[in-house]
Amino acid sequence: MADVGPNGGPDDLEYAAEVFGEVRPRLFGIAYRMLGSAAEAEDLVQDVWVRWQTCDRAVVENPEAFLTTVATRLSINVVQSARVRRETYVGPWLPEPVDTSADPHLGAERGEALEFAVLILLERLSPKERAAYVLREAFDYPYGQIAQIIQLTEPAVRQLVSRARKHVVDGRRTEASSAEQRRLLTAFVAAARAGDLEALEKILAADVISYSDGGGIVRASRIPVVGALRVARYHRAFASRFWDGVEVEFAEVNGRTSALLSSGGHMFAVLTVTASDRGIDQVLWMMNPSKITAAQPAS
Repeated sequence: MADVGPNGGPDDLEYAAEVFGEVRPRLFGIAYRMLGSAAEAEDLVQDVWVRWQTCDRAVVENPEAFLTTVATRLSINVVQSARVRRETYVGPWLPEPVDTSADPHLGAERGEALEFAVLILLERLSPKERAAYVLREAFDYPYGQIAQIIQLTEPAVRQLVSRARKHVVDGRRTEASSAEQRRLLTAFVAAARAGDLEALEKILAADVISYSDGGGIVRASRIPVVGALRVARYHRAFASRFWDGVEVEFAEVNGRTSALLSSGGHMFAVLTVTASDRGIDQVLWMMNPSKITAAQPAS
């Protein structure tokens, strides 16, 4: 280790760790919104840490800007390769749920691009559109700095953000309040558990879609179920065998209430809904065991 003064300096790994630790929540927040995967975001943040350790920190004038740039550019690369992998994913792919009870904004100045409905829509954007949207909407970065990070002109970045905003707005209905979303989720769990067809139909939007992400590891529908009657019948069909012995705990996941389903003390699914003034628009079953661990509230 190079000699450092009493207050540490760029060549001091202790200093480097302290700087990195301050920025780390933001790096994870960027990576998670970009990738929709807590596990991949953690791996990416570790990669940023390795690069921070081995770079010439003496020439880095703004460590936060440097680390954000590295994290964003790595995220863009991972998104490009992840899209290829997801083409062979078994069944619907849903974002990994994360516990946000301790940090409702997950490292951001505001909670944008964290809810499932938005993350699903962001999957359709190009990697650079997604990066520009996340940096601007969730972290309020100036357009000029975003341009430097993703290596485009400022007018090009403004266009990317505008296009991404339009896509997100056009893809969403008037969103239900947090209280209404929780009420509908609670009502859905009760009706699904009872196999109550009429109660299910009453709270579902006419064009509701039910997605089940089992990743081919656990039994789950490999195609989305569409329409209020079909979704209601689908959930009634497995009610008697699925819910026996299941314990339900409600928790804050991705900034909204979700139901954590457990059996024998083991959490096996995260269930949530996205809702609007028309009722429940989406039912999201996240059951892939490798993707739900980050939703477990810290004890």
